[in-house]
Amino acid sequence: MCLSWHLLAANHSDILVNFYSKTCNGLLIMFFIVKEIRTALTSAECGVNADVEKHLELGKKLLAAGQLADALSQFHAAVDGDPDNYVAYYRRATAFLAMGKSKAALPDLTKVIELKMDFTAARLQRGHLLLKQGKLDEAEDDFKKVLKSNPSENEEKEAQSQLIKSDEMQRLRSQALDAFENSDYIAAITSLDKILEVCVWDADLRELRAECFIKEGEPRKAISDLKAASKLKNDNTEAFYKISTLYYQLGDHELSLSEVRECLKLDQDHKRCFAHYKQVKKLNKLIESAEELIRDGRYTDATSKYESVMKTEPSVSEYTIRSKERICHCFSKDEKPVEAIRVCSEVLQMEPDNVNALKDRAEAYLIEEMYDEAIQDYETAQEHNENDQQIREGLEKAQRLLKQSQKRDYYKILGVKRNAKKQEIIKAYRKLAMQWHPDNFQNEEEKKKAEKKFIDIAAAKEVLSDPEMRKKFDDGEDPLDAESQQGGGGNPFHRSWNSWQGFNPFSSGGPFRFKFHFN
Repeated sequence: MCLSWHLLAANHSDILVNFYSKTCNGLLIMFFIVKEIRTALTSAECGVNADVEKHLELGKKLLAAGQLADALSQFHAAVDGDPDNYVAYYRRATAFLAMGKSKAALPDLTKVIELKMDFTAARLQRGHLLLKQGKLDEAEDDFKKVLKSNPSENEEKEAQSQLIKSDEMQRLRSQALDAFENSDYIAAITSLDKILEVCVWDADLRELRAECFIKEGEPRKAISDLKAASKLKNDNTEAFYKISTLYYQLGDHELSLSEVRECLKLDQDHKRCFAHYKQVKKLNKLIESAEELIRDGRYTDATSKYESVMKTEPSVSEYTIRSKERICHCFSKDEKPVEAIRVCSEVLQMEPDNVNALKDRAEAYLIEEMYDEAIQDYETAQEHNENDQQIREGLEKAQRLLKQSQKRDYYKILGVKRNAKKQEIIKAYRKLAMQWHPDNFQNEEEKKKAEKKFIDIAAAKEVLSDPEMRKKFDDGEDPLDAESQQGGGGNPFHRSWNSWQGFNPFSSGGPFRFKFHFN
């Protein structure tokens, strides 16, 4: 009751004085009570105004010093202290704009105009923001009202300039919409490019241009516009869905998964997003598992996983190409050159410039001793990636091996593959040593031929059964070649038959023993 009376007194003191004077003779004391209330309220109001002015002044200084967050706090306090102070709203809008928060500034500018209709600076600023948002009719209305409100010379020039620009945007938008309706997407994009230089915050126009880019087969440009639209428009699930599907079509399953999750954050019951999410998540899990197997060197299992990827998503060619590219890599690393060459060649038929497939096929060619083909693949890969050290080293190795193969090839001597295990090398050596041992031949000419053959076989065994020597040979350097080792001339297989006399070709554990008999 007491509070109600005080509020009544504060707002209607004159009425109260008259009322009590007429009805309560002798109660003049009421006059003095009301007067005291008036004085108290006036003092309180002055105190509030003083605080507001203090906040505004401090905020202004902080804003000038570039301390935007602190300035904004002061302007918040000023608005709270006096909700009808148009200067407080304008200063806060200025701070928002300085911080790049145009959406927050717009309501404050509108409030300024409501409180002070002739504040041309605020109306001009609001017109600018509306123009950027693509709200052309509203922007034009603000610019026209500026011209009618006795503006300064600069304000008048600015308003006229913006009106001309707004009219031009209206014309371009009509052209863009007509072109889109007529499926002339190039023309639509041309008009939209010009509009969006001015109407940079128009989400609808960005989505329209994204559609044009999709129609023209430029998904990455479409993604750029849709990402902007997702930020400009609240709860834009459609934009996130489209971005996710575009990334999916491009073969970027990780980004596709990330974007579809953003859609579900906004609407967990979104049917298309949820269905797409399940598909992408399944595919993503398969690919991650396959890559982990590759890192562990389990190439056969990884190949199986990538075959599952192709079955899971047969309609998007990008996943077929990428899966075959990785299967090609697995075969190459697993030293299955025939399979590697076949699958890599399938990839290169679809993507002739695929550097990864070129490198992996080149490695497979090296295992198959197809040096000319390996060199060609490395050279093609190098044309597309000059700075790849792996390509450069592979090319140099292939060239060395080609040169080496034109002299003496220990693998060919023993008749084994370049990826043969040590046991295979020893086995091949034993067989050939037994076959070509000079004691097996009586004819002098045949014996000399066998001696030479036997020396080569023994040299091949010596090099290929020693890990360090074999590595040198695999890198294109013959460890038994005096020219290769010292840079000089001489017979690359300089050991004579006599140097092998007494040598037991089966000393590595075989059950056989040979006795040498020479005249």
